[in-house]
Amino acid sequence: MCGICGFLKTEHSAKQYSVKQIQIMNNKMKHRGPDGEGAWVSEDGMCGLGHRRLSIIDLSEDANQPMSSDNGRIQVVFNGEIYNHREIRADLEKTGRFVWKTDHSDTEVVVHAYEQWGLDCLDKFRGMFAIAIWDARIGKLILIRDRMGIKPLYYTFDENTLVFASEIKALLPLLSRKPVIHEKALYDYLSFLCAPTEETLFEGIYKLRPASWMTCDKEKNICVKQYYEILDHIQTGLEEASEEEIKKSIIQELQIAVDLRKEADVPVGVFLSGGIDSSTNAALFTQNNNTTVKTFCIGYQWEGKECTENENTYARQMAEFCGAAYFEKFISKEEWLEVVPEIIRLQDEPIADPTCASSYYVAKIARENGIVVGQVGEGADELYCGYPSWLRFIKTSQVLRSPVPRYMKKTIMDQLYRGKHANGIRPEAIRRNLNDQPVFWSGAEAFYEHEKRMIISPELNRRIGTYTSYDAIEPTYKRFCHSEGKKSDLTWMGYVDLCHRLPELLLMRVDKMSMGVSLESRVPFLDHKLVELSMGIPQHVKIKGNITKYILKEAVRGVIPDEVINRKKSGFAAPIYSVFMNGLADAMKQEVLHFADETGLLNRGYILEMVQKGITKSKMWYLYNLAMWYREYIG
Repeated sequence: MCGICGFLKTEHSAKQYSVKQIQIMNNKMKHRGPDGEGAWVSEDGMCGLGHRRLSIIDLSEDANQPMSSDNGRIQVVFNGEIYNHREIRADLEKTGRFVWKTDHSDTEVVVHAYEQWGLDCLDKFRGMFAIAIWDARIGKLILIRDRMGIKPLYYTFDENTLVFASEIKALLPLLSRKPVIHEKALYDYLSFLCAPTEETLFEGIYKLRPASWMTCDKEKNICVKQYYEILDHIQTGLEEASEEEIKKSIIQELQIAVDLRKEADVPVGVFLSGGIDSSTNAALFTQNNNTTVKTFCIGYQWEGKECTENENTYARQMAEFCGAAYFEKFISKEEWLEVVPEIIRLQDEPIADPTCASSYYVAKIARENGIVVGQVGEGADELYCGYPSWLRFIKTSQVLRSPVPRYMKKTIMDQLYRGKHANGIRPEAIRRNLNDQPVFWSGAEAFYEHEKRMIISPELNRRIGTYTSYDAIEPTYKRFCHSEGKKSDLTWMGYVDLCHRLPELLLMRVDKMSMGVSLESRVPFLDHKLVELSMGIPQHVKIKGNITKYILKEAVRGVIPDEVINRKKSGFAAPIYSVFMNGLADAMKQEVLHFADETGLLNRGYILEMVQKGITKSKMWYLYNLAMWYREYIG
C-alpha cells in the first residue's frame, strides 16, 4: 500500500516539471507511505513518476518504486496488492524471459506481467490496485484502477500537462489555477453523500472509474476503457442450485478471499465490530493461523459511560470465540470533536459519513499496536441485502409496477408534496416511477430532488437547469437493463451500489481514514470472484420473508455463534447522531450559513427554516461536512 503520483507533458505544454514537483506531490502523501519515497523523470523531462512506500510485501530496498523493466523502457508505480502474485510469477518464470531483481515483490510481477501480456495482464490480477505505467515503446502513460474501485486514482490537466495522484491534495500544489467547486458534483453530493461518478467536487479534477484504464500520449490523445464489467461475469446456474450448494460455495470463496488477504511480510489484524461481516472475517482469518491474531473495535462513551448502541460486548465475545487478542478504544465526545478537522482534511473531497471518525480511530489503535494491515467487512451488506431499508425499496418498487393509472399516481404524488411528507421518499418514489426511473438510486441518499431544489440557491437552480442526480446513474441503469441474464430489484440495487456508493463513498472512507494513519485496509467480501458468485444468487435466496442477508447468515452458521447472527443489526453512526453532535449543533449551523453566504450556492433562508423546524442531525452533518471541506480546500 502506497501513494503514487506523476505527470505527462504534452507537446503544447510550456510548464517545467522536474523531480522537485514529484517530491512536492510525494510529501503531500507521506502518511500513505512513511517507509520511503522514490521519484523518476524521463531524460527529456516529459514524464515523471513518484511513489511513497508503505512496506508490506518484500520489505527489501530492491522492491522500492518506481520500478523499471530490465531495458528501462517501462516504468511502474503501484498502490495496492496483487494477492496472487506468487502464482503469476511462477507462470512468468516458466517463460524464461525475465531476470528477477527481487525475491517476491508484487510490483515486479506487475512490471513483467505487463511486458508479457500488455493490458491483458489485468485479467490475471486478483487484488486491489491503482497503477501508473510509462511505456516508452509506445510513448504512452497508462493509468489503471482495480475492478471494485478499492484504491483511488485522481487526475487533471493543467496547461496541457496530465497530472495524477492517489490523493487530490497531492495535485493541488502543482495547479496554476485556483480550485473551484464543481456545481453539478455538489448537487449530486447532496443526493449521494459523495460525487458518484468520475467527477469530483473540484472543477476539472477527475477520478478514474473502477475497472478502467486510461492512456495519454504526448499529443494529448486520450483513451479511457472499462476492462471489466461485473454484469458480464455474474455466475450463472445458481437459480437451480440448492441452498446447501450455495452456502457451501459462499464459504469456499470467502475462505479463499480471506486467505489471499493474509499475504504480507508485516502483521495483519482484523477490525471487529461484532456484526456478521467482521465476525466472519475474524473467524475465517484465525483458522489455521500459527500466531494469535489481533482484533480491534471502537466504542463510544458519554460522560464516562458506554453508549447503549456500542457493539463492543459482541466484539469481545467474538474475539474470545476465535482465540484472538482483543483491543478496544472508547471515543469520548471531546475526542470525536477533536478529530473532525483531521478527517475533513483526509477526505480530499466530502465523504458525508460521520463514521469516518470510527474508521480513523480503529485504524489508529491497530497501528499503535503494531498492525500494518487490517481486514474490514465492507461490501457484504450490498451483496447480500443487509439493510432493512432495502426491503422497503423492493416492496415500493413492486407496488408502483402494479397497473395503477398514471393520473392516480400523479394525484397522490401532488398531495404528498403538499403535506408533511413532501421531502420524504414517498412522493419521490412516485415521481421516479412516473419518469420511468428506478425507485432505488443508492443505499445512502441524503436529500431527494424536491428538497435539494429548495436547499440550493435560486442562482444555482438556474445554472443546474433540468439536471437531476438520476443523470449521474442513468448510464449505469441502461447498462443494467440491456444486460443479459435474469434481473431483479435486488440485483439492480447491488449493482448500482457496486458502481457508485461502494467505490466513491464507503471504500474511500476506509482508504482515506486508514491510510491517514499509515495502515492498509483489505476487503475480502469485495474479492471479485466472490462478488461474481454473490451477484448470481437469486433474490429469493438472499431474502426469506423479512429476513435480510438470509443466505449469508445460514452459510456462516457454525463459523460464528448464532448469537451474533441473530442479533439486530446496529452501526457506528447511531451514537454519533444521538449524542455527540449535540456539541456541534450551533457550530454546524454557523459554518453552513457562512458557506451559503460566501459561495452563494445554498439558500440561506431555507437552511434557517430547516433549523427552526428541527433538521435531523444527519442532514445537518451532510451540509456541515461540505462547508468544512470548502473551508479546508477552497475558502
